[in-house]
Amino acid sequence: MNLINLIIVIIISILMSTWSVADNHEKEKELIEKAKEITEKIDSLNEEMPLNDPFAGESSSNNKNVHSQNSVSEEVAKDVMSLYNFKLVGLISGKDYSYISLINSDGDPYSLTIGQYLGKIKLVDLRLTEAIFEKDDKKYIIIDFNNQIREADEY
Repeated sequence: MNLINLIIVIIISILMSTWSVADNHEKEKELIEKAKEITEKIDSLNEEMPLNDPFAGESSSNNKNVHSQNSVSEEVAKDVMSLYNFKLVGLISGKDYSYISLINSDGDPYSLTIGQYLGKIKLVDLRLTEAIFEKDDKKYIIIDFNNQIREADEY
């Protein structure tokens, strides 16, 4: 915003120098008052930004994600590509392809299609409100839009 203020001051000084030659001082005073009003409006727009990202949702809090009743080992929770560090934000199901959209705790988006891997787990299916991943041990992890993550032997 300081750059905008500097530009306004330069424009005002150019206008004042060109109008100082003119005899009409009333217009000059009006322009100076308008310039002051504009500067005050710009200054009022210089609000401080919040410390947390209002668009990040729960991910900006200290408790990164609320997990289901299952206890998660620290190793899994610390893994950057663990499903427990993501939130399901969108599902698109079509005749030929189906996609899901996830965001991580930093707010970075990830899109996956059926058969793609998210770290060590593979997206195998999706329903209207949830996505189903398969682990290496042939167990399934299911995530829904409420960020409830559960593990199951079958889906």
